[in-house]
Amino acid sequence: MAFKVLFFQSVAVVLLCTGTFVVFDGITTLSFFFGGLMNIIPNSVFALLAFRFSGASQNELVVRSFSQGAKLKLIITVIIAIVAFYGLKLEPLPLFAGFMVTTFCQWAAMVKMQTN
Repeated sequence: MAFKVLFFQSVAVVLLCTGTFVVFDGITTLSFFFGGLMNIIPNSVFALLAFRFSGASQNELVVRSFSQGAKLKLIITVIIAIVAFYGLKLEPLPLFAGFMVTTFCQWAAMVKMQTN
């Protein structure tokens, strides 16, 4: 399920970046793209760590991997934000818009999968 959500987020970012590039300039599109990456990359790392164990006999490993995944997700998000703002000097509004769109896509995909 997690990888379906990540795929849905990635498709949404590609489609919206294409539309953004048609309407706005390249820096706005790059800002939007990095905003999406600021959500997709940490979610991917979290999914890899959090869902690598399963089963009742591995409860402690599951809890530990979720905790490690959540911490690493936060650290990666901050690092990408620092690179975007200070390293690449991207525009804040499209950056946060890309982050918010991918977050909304994540919620929408999870709701859709729960109803199916």
